[in-house]
Amino acid sequence: MRTRLAAALCGTVLTAGTLLSAPTASAQATAYPTTPFDVTVGNTYTRGTITWYDRSVGVTGTEKSVDVSNCRGTTVFTLDSARHQLDFNYSGGVCGTSAAFTAPATADVPGGASFVRVCLDDAGVYPPTYYLCKVYGRP
Repeated sequence: MRTRLAAALCGTVLTAGTLLSAPTASAQATAYPTTPFDVTVGNTYTRGTITWYDRSVGVTGTEKSVDVSNCRGTTVFTLDSARHQLDFNYSGGVCGTSAAFTAPATADVPGGASFVRVCLDDAGVYPPTYYLCKVYGRP
């Protein structure tokens, strides 16, 4: 009886020790670098976060237009280390309101994009009119 009890206790201690010492899944997850962006012209803007992945970027944020007849959109460009364009994407645009957007863009080069250019535009038919663009470097 003592042998079974000792074996059971030993198994329980080993199991508990394994569970307590095992790394959590979140500790092993890769944290991708992020950069805040803000491109403002008057009372209109596009602002949010750039997430730098290995071969792409994710750009999420909010864009704002104050007049229904003057729409605003966001265009995102990925650039290599020599600032040559790799890809682009643009949001749907807003007119007289503000809304969240997501505009991912590829950067299919080793190391991914070195820079991202974010532009506040007129949300027009391609090519849009760019009111202001800012370039953000990979951290």
